[in-house]
Amino acid sequence: MEPLTYVLYVGASPEEVWNVFTTAEGVKAIFFGCELRTTFEVGAPYEYVGPGNDGEETVHVYGRVLAFEPYRLMSYTEHAGPSYREDHADWETRLTMTLEPVGNCTKLTLVNDEWPDGHPSYESTKNSWPMILSNVKTYAETGKTLDFGW
Repeated sequence: MEPLTYVLYVGASPEEVWNVFTTAEGVKAIFFGCELRTTFEVGAPYEYVGPGNDGEETVHVYGRVLAFEPYRLMSYTEHAGPSYREDHADWETRLTMTLEPVGNCTKLTLVNDEWPDGHPSYESTKNSWPMILSNVKTYAETGKTLDFGW
């Protein structure tokens, strides 16, 4: 399966974009009310937990931190949470996000790769990343999120 690669430019500093992905306020805003639970240490577990199929403590995504260089690089393995499929642990991908300053902007590159053949979340993930990244850009630039009508 092909890697999912997205590149966008955000009218904010790398620090501001980074904070959208790593602070409680930013994560809750862009990931639909979720909380990110991790120490960010390489090898540490992480999970996005929030409202969903299992109530307020639904684990939506989880994995292990592979790389963490503040304001520049974050990479981790990724699994859909247990409420999405029984064999969730069998379906792992990798996500790598890099931030580069470009003038007064930030180039954000996100690559979601290492998809096993037949991964059941590939198509839905391909559709959800543009929405999430649009939310990141809007939030970093305006402090507001997009209203997707949900």
